Amino acid sequence: MSDSAFLDYYRCPTGVASIGTRPELSPGDGYFKFGDAVAFGRLAGGRPAAHATDPLTDVFDAVTVTGGRPWLPFNLSEVATNLREERYRQNGYTSLQKTTAGRAAQRLYYLLRPFMGVGVRKRLQKACFSGWDKIPFPRWPVDRTVDTLMESAMRLVLKAQGQSGVPFIWFWPDEASACGMMTHDVEGQAGLDFCDELMNIDDSYAIKSAFQLIPEGREEAWRRTAARLRKRGFEANLHDLNHDGLLFADKEEFLQRARRINQYAREFGCDGFRSGVMYREQSWFGAFEFSYDMSVPNAAHLEPQRGGCCTVMPYFVGNLLELPLTTVQDYTLFHILNDYSIALWKEQIRLISQHHGLVSIITHPDYLVGRREREVYVDLLRHLADLRDRDGLWVALPGEVNRWWRNRHQMTLVPSGDGWRIEGPDSHRARVAYATLENDRLVYRLDGLGEELVGRIVGMQSAMAGPVREQPTRVLGKKQ
Repeated sequence: MSDSAFLDYYRCPTGVASIGTRPELSPGDGYFKFGDAVAFGRLAGGRPAAHATDPLTDVFDAVTVTGGRPWLPFNLSEVATNLREERYRQNGYTSLQKTTAGRAAQRLYYLLRPFMGVGVRKRLQKACFSGWDKIPFPRWPVDRTVDTLMESAMRLVLKAQGQSGVPFIWFWPDEASACGMMTHDVEGQAGLDFCDELMNIDDSYAIKSAFQLIPEGREEAWRRTAARLRKRGFEANLHDLNHDGLLFADKEEFLQRARRINQYAREFGCDGFRSGVMYREQSWFGAFEFSYDMSVPNAAHLEPQRGGCCTVMPYFVGNLLELPLTTVQDYTLFHILNDYSIALWKEQIRLISQHHGLVSIITHPDYLVGRREREVYVDLLRHLADLRDRDGLWVALPGEVNRWWRNRHQMTLVPSGDGWRIEGPDSHRARVAYATLENDRLVYRLDGLGEELVGRIVGMQSAMAGPVREQPTRVLGKKQ
């Protein structure tokens, strides 16, 4: 179905909101614009561009309305999948990126890595990242293309059907305005030694976090560390197999490694996974037996493997739930950008939370042992705690986010008197929300909160006016 991704994104009733796809889509995929959003897929009535840097056709005016139903010149579900699963990357690499992402280069780098000082590694990485700030797509510092397309589609539905509001199941439990999760990837002995102190720091702000531990060759250390973590209410997941950077270098070798990873997951009782260095190939994720993964960046400008999933919301890759990384990593902030402040983190968090997304953060115990780095991290925790207490940010463990999103995926809206009720697992924590138009803007309201706005998302201008113009929005505080 062309609108299946839309219906699943909002969890709204099929009969209330419907979107069609115009016929005769182009035989090949490519890039085009829909207002300000850069999309990748097949296109009706035209030929998409081969590269994101080419002149792109804006197909906003090609939307038609028939029988109260908007018809898009592309398949929204197909485009959303292409973006989330990074299928656009097949023609998006530069020659340098192809070389640095190649198997031979990866093997050489990780063979020599133990003998390199941090200074040498930083110089090599900066050379690899050269020109990162000029990459036009995905958009830095946060890319919301998928979310913007869904919001634009909702606005079109409201205008086409003349409805006062479309009901949907609110994104997060208990009226939370957005979601945040803190994760720690442990790479070496220094990181393992610092885990207990890092738990103390997190606990001082009443924030529980998830620690990802490397299993192979460190089984006993894994068991001891995981036992301490879990006893204190923290989460322990697997971090790659042995963190040699080669997990996705070869399909046959990957399948062999995936079997060993799955064995460790069963042995250690892990539901979550993150690959080393954020290397990934989402089309291979079906080999994993995990419930959720955390290996896909939102906009990977400063990751060794470029790309990005272009959304700030969780999404399914088959039966695996992806919890994307939506903020910059601490190592990148400190050692590549030479920034020892939380200014970039705060800006990313603002962009994500005002649109009710998932604020996903990675820090490494290995890189927080220094006093300067630790002070920056404490500032970040203080900021998250303030957003939790003041603005209703739901700060949760990845496992909790996974359970909520899976349960929401099974929930349905059913008519109840003059309104709607939610049925399904965990429905007592869910809230009915309404998407409405206010002065041609898309507005979300929670049922039962009267005129209180949960958040405002600036949608498209009228079709005659042209493209989507996304502007900052304001998230009001949680219900008192």
